[in-house]
Amino acid sequence: MNIRSLISYVLSLLALLLIQIFFLKNLALFGQAFAFLYLLGILLLPISIRPIPLLLIAFGMGFVVDVFYETIGIHMAAATLLAFFRPLWLKVISPTGGYDDLQAPTLGEMGLGWFLSYAFPLVFVFSMAFFGIDQWGFGSFFSILTKSLFSSIFTCLLAILVQLLFFKRRRGI
Repeated sequence: MNIRSLISYVLSLLALLLIQIFFLKNLALFGQAFAFLYLLGILLLPISIRPIPLLLIAFGMGFVVDVFYETIGIHMAAATLLAFFRPLWLKVISPTGGYDDLQAPTLGEMGLGWFLSYAFPLVFVFSMAFFGIDQWGFGSFFSILTKSLFSSIFTCLLAILVQLLFFKRRRGI
């Protein structure tokens, strides 16, 4: 990774954090679908990133969101869980020839179908952990499940929209 791409990643992570904190904090569709757009910053990190830096980045982003949302570590725990499962999930959905070292898991690089099969399960794991911790256990499992499902769909739709609007495309979608 060169310095230009490092600066680009840092700026995009900061932009996603600012958007999450200032614009998406109170956005909830019908009280069921919440937007967790800052997860896009974790999802779009290069495939070749090592697990420890990935976990630290997710921990830091979750911590920043928790500070502004006053959620006492819920985002931090759920984002770190997402970062833990990301390399495992990338191995599961790996193409036959594997990934290029410099390849980023973006919509423009990999296509819509691959991106959805990559992002949706990870965002769903994040949402299940987030709402499970938020409601102190799985006593109201169906409430947690519906909020997780709708929040995952909403977050993935926002992630696709952001990538279509602000990221350059390299291949057809």
